[in-house]
Amino acid sequence: MSFAVANRRLLKEYKELIREAPEGICAGPIDEDNLLEWECLIRGPDDTPFEGGVFPATLSFPKDYPLNPPKMKFTCEMFHPNIYKDGAVCISILHSPGDDPNQYEDASERWSPIQSVEKILISVMSMLAEPNDESGANIDASKIWRDNRKEYERRVRECTKKILGL
Repeated sequence: MSFAVANRRLLKEYKELIREAPEGICAGPIDEDNLLEWECLIRGPDDTPFEGGVFPATLSFPKDYPLNPPKMKFTCEMFHPNIYKDGAVCISILHSPGDDPNQYEDASERWSPIQSVEKILISVMSMLAEPNDESGANIDASKIWRDNRKEYERRVRECTKKILGL
């Protein structure tokens, strides 16, 4: 696939998000002259320690999108088992297509060209509410989430307060 195909697909997805963005999600190109770099806002899911926060992130798309997934990175402090300390998101839908060399994920859980920006962001919002501690990107957060849920929630609320400027 060519760069032109990626641009057409991303423009289509952007228009769909403008027309009908899912609740709690906002996303689009940082610069409309470069559809490969997007900024996103994800509202913290209700009834979680992320509630009330709006968390900024970026999506960086490869030139062969949608054959390969974008990379997603939160640009604010996050404490979550599936988010690396640098903000990079680790979720199956963003893993390269095909079989998992570690045999942890089924190929159907990984990226495929039928996925979309909307599906990615909804999956990440769901991931915030329900971490996968078996696939820990942040080992400290995974361990605390498993062993001391109150401390985990306190740490997440701390990040949420920073987002809110409290």
